[in-house]
Amino acid sequence: MNARQDPRPIIPIRNAYELPAPTSRDDLTRVGRGTPMGELLRRYWHPVGLSTDAGDTPREVQVLGETLILFRAGNGEPGLLYPRCAHRGTSLIYGKVEDDGIRCCYHGWKFGPQGQCLDQPCEPEGGKMRHKVQQPGYSVAERYGLIWTYMGPPDRQPVLPQFEPLEHLAEGEFLEADDQSIGGGGPVVIDCNWLQHYENVVDPWHVLVLHGTFSGVQFTDMMLRAPTISFDYTPIGVKVTSLRTLDDGSIFRRVTEASLPTLRVVPNPRVGQYARVESIGFVLPMDDTHFRIYTVARVREKGELTAFRSRQGGKLWRELTPEEHRQYPGDYEAQVGQGAITFHSEEHLATTDKGIAMLRRMLAQQLDVLAAGGNPAGVSFDPAEAMIRFEAGNFHDPLVG
Repeated sequence: MNARQDPRPIIPIRNAYELPAPTSRDDLTRVGRGTPMGELLRRYWHPVGLSTDAGDTPREVQVLGETLILFRAGNGEPGLLYPRCAHRGTSLIYGKVEDDGIRCCYHGWKFGPQGQCLDQPCEPEGGKMRHKVQQPGYSVAERYGLIWTYMGPPDRQPVLPQFEPLEHLAEGEFLEADDQSIGGGGPVVIDCNWLQHYENVVDPWHVLVLHGTFSGVQFTDMMLRAPTISFDYTPIGVKVTSLRTLDDGSIFRRVTEASLPTLRVVPNPRVGQYARVESIGFVLPMDDTHFRIYTVARVREKGELTAFRSRQGGKLWRELTPEEHRQYPGDYEAQVGQGAITFHSEEHLATTDKGIAMLRRMLAQQLDVLAAGGNPAGVSFDPAEAMIRFEAGNFHDPLVG
C-alpha cells in the first residue's frame, strides 16, 4: 500500500440539496406575550433603561416584543405605559410630560405614571368620569442606576431583587451603569436572538479559538492556557468552573454563571487582581431577533466600566472596517453569523457543549414549572429574601502540598 494512501473509506460530501427544512427551538427563543419563554421571562424584573433615560422627553423602549413609552413626571416618578392613548389611540411618544404625568398630543388627556387618567380637558369639568379610565402600563422601579419593569401577571409580581456583587461596596467603590451592550462584542442593539448570546456565557471553549486565535489575543495570555472545565447547576442557572495551571503550579480558577432570567455573571477577563465578580450584565430580549445588554459594575474610577470592552485586531468593534470585521470576528460576528434565530435542528452538539445542553434543559424545566402553575426559580415574594448571590469570580488557588 502506498504510504500516502489513507485506508479510511471516502465518505462523499453531504449534498446540501437534500437537507430537510430547518427548525428552531421556538419554545426557548420566542419572547412575545403568550409564548412559553415570553411568559417565563415576564415573571422576572428586567432593566429597560438607565435612570437618566426616564426624563421629560418620552422615549420608546422595546421589551419582550412590546413597544412601550418611558418617561419621568416632574415630581420624579418614572412611568412605563402602553403607547396607544386610551382615548383615541394616538401614540404617547408625542405626548408632553408634566409635573404629575404625560399629556396626549391629540386631545390633551393626561395620565399619571401609574396610568390613572388625571385630566380630560375637552370634557365638562375636566372629565367627570376620568377616574374610570386607565392607561395600560407596567410596574417600574429604580435600582443600581437602572429603570426596571415587571411585565407579568400582577398577582405574581415578585420583589425587585438585589444582587450581592452590587451591594456592600468596599471603601472607594461606587456603581457604574452602562447601556452599550458590553460583552455583546458589537453594536448596542444586536440583531439576533437573545439565546445565542446567553448560551455563549456557558461556552468557555470558544475563548481559546474565537478570542485567542481568530481575533488575536483579546484577553490576558493567562486566559489562553488550556483549561480543565466543569459544569454545575446552581439554584438559578448553570455555573462554569475553569482551572488553569500557572507557571508556579498554582491554579487560576475562573467561575462564570448564566443565571435566570437572562443574567451574564462574568468576571472581567482582564482584571488585574483575583476577586469576586465585579459586574453583572442583564441581557434584554427586545424582540425575537434583537437584544441589548445593560451592565452594572463596582468601580473605583469613572469610566472604568467602559474599559471592559474587548478589542479585535487592537481596535474597538465600531472602529473596524468591513474587511477587518471579517478578518477579526468576535462574539457579535459568531453569534449573528448563526442567523437571526439559529436552526437548532442543524446543530451537532459535542462534549464541549455540555454547558449549553444544561442551560437549555434548565430553561425547559422552568417552562414546565410555569405550565404547571408554579413560580419559576429565583423569584421571591418576601423582601427579606430579595438578595441573590453568586460564586462567580477570578480566584488564585495556591499549590497544595
